[in-house]
Amino acid sequence: MKSLILADNQVVTRLGIKFLAVENGKTASSIKEAGCLHDLSLLLASFPDAIVVIDYTLFDCTADQLWVLKERFPASVFILFSEALSEDFVRRMVLGTVQFSLLLKDSDLSELLACMKSAEQGKQFVCAKVKSWLYTEERRVSAGIPQLTATEKEILRSLALGKSTKEIAAERFLSVYTIMTHRKNIFRKLNVNNAQEAIRYALRAGIVNVAEYCI
Repeated sequence: MKSLILADNQVVTRLGIKFLAVENGKTASSIKEAGCLHDLSLLLASFPDAIVVIDYTLFDCTADQLWVLKERFPASVFILFSEALSEDFVRRMVLGTVQFSLLLKDSDLSELLACMKSAEQGKQFVCAKVKSWLYTEERRVSAGIPQLTATEKEILRSLALGKSTKEIAAERFLSVYTIMTHRKNIFRKLNVNNAQEAIRYALRAGIVNVAEYCI
């Protein structure tokens, strides 16, 4: 059975998770607590396949720091257990190439237990409410997505990766003028004025993977 690391600064949450974990077969010695990001990193070094329950909104860390930790310890399962998270954050952490489990603090007991079971199996779990948010957002955005060609999507993705027009032209063995024409067509279809607006639209629409986004 995997070790459980609690990285939540709410005492009542830690006590509740501990109680449920022990009730469901975990030993007290397999449950660890991390008070800061440094503690969490040290614990993961000792227990690289641990289940980490963390309230990102109360813990002193950034999304990028969590991302790096998960990449360093790919066998671990991070359960983001919070009350309120932004849509952009949820999309990045749930749909990105490095995936996190997500559970809201108003989730019912059955979801909490299902989440812990999935974590023991090394699988991602996303609670029903967050799934409904993502589904609603995807439907809302996809309903109005302009039709970009395959080449335009590839160029837009290259822009999102921070590549210049000159770099994109060299990679595709095309002239800078041709790439500029494609850019103009992309901006026209998306009804935007610059590359940053186009990339933001592409992220919301799922044209570009948010995990690869770089400006």
